Amino acid sequence: MSKKIIKIEALKREFTMGTETVHALRGISFDIKEGEFVTIMGSSGSGKSTLLNILGCLDQPTAGNYEIDGVKVKNLSRNELATIRNEKIGFIFQSYNLLVRTSAIENVELPLLYNSSVSTEERRERAIKALEMVGLGERLHHTPSQLSGGQQQRVAIARSLVNNPVMILADEATGNLDTRTSYEIMSLFQELNKKGITITFVTHEPDIATFSNRTIVLKDGGIMQDYNNHDIQSAAEELAKLPKQDD
Repeated sequence: MSKKIIKIEALKREFTMGTETVHALRGISFDIKEGEFVTIMGSSGSGKSTLLNILGCLDQPTAGNYEIDGVKVKNLSRNELATIRNEKIGFIFQSYNLLVRTSAIENVELPLLYNSSVSTEERRERAIKALEMVGLGERLHHTPSQLSGGQQQRVAIARSLVNNPVMILADEATGNLDTRTSYEIMSLFQELNKKGITITFVTHEPDIATFSNRTIVLKDGGIMQDYNNHDIQSAAEELAKLPKQDD
C-alpha cells in the first residue's frame, strides 16, 4: 500500500459575509497517496481555491480534519504551519512569484534560507541540481526578465523542489502560458511524477487534467466526481503533434 500523503475527512470551510454564511466546502473527504498526480478541477465558486489554501496550510478549515505526511494540521500555531509549508510543500503559482532583480539560482535558493540545517554550500548545490532537473542548468545567473514565461515557470518549479517536499502544490501553473509552453511544463510535471514526486495540480482546463492520473471535480463546495484517469495523455507526445513554430 502506498503511503497516504494527504488525508482529508469531512472538511468544511465557512465564511461569514455580513449576515450570511458562505459554505465554501461542505464536508468533503479524500486521500492522496504518495506518487499520485492529481488534478483538482472546478469552475469559479466551486471551492477549489479554498481547498488549495487549506492544502497549502494558508488557511484552516472550520470543521473536519486535514493531515499532511502524518501531521494533523488542526491546532497548529502559525510558526508550525509556516514550517510545514516550507518543509513539506513545494508551491507553484500561476504568476511565478519570482524576485525580479534576483538570478534564477538565488530565486531557487530562497526556501532554503529559512532552513538553518542547510549550509551555504549545500544550498547552492541543491539549487543547481533543481535547476538542472528542470532543464535550466545553463541559465543559473539569468534574472526573470532574461527568461521566457515558460523558463520563469521552470525556475518556480525548481524552487518548489529544492526542499525535497512531500508534495508539489500547483495553482493554475499553466494559466499564463500558451499551449506549446503549457505542454512543455506538463511534460516536465509528468517526468517529475515518474521520479515519484506527488503532485496536486489545481486547474480549470480539462486538457491539462488529461495528463494526470486522477481528477477530483468540485462543484458548490462538494466533490462531484473523483476518478482515476485510465487514458493518461503524454504531454511530450501532444507537444510533438503541435505545428512547428517558425524560428
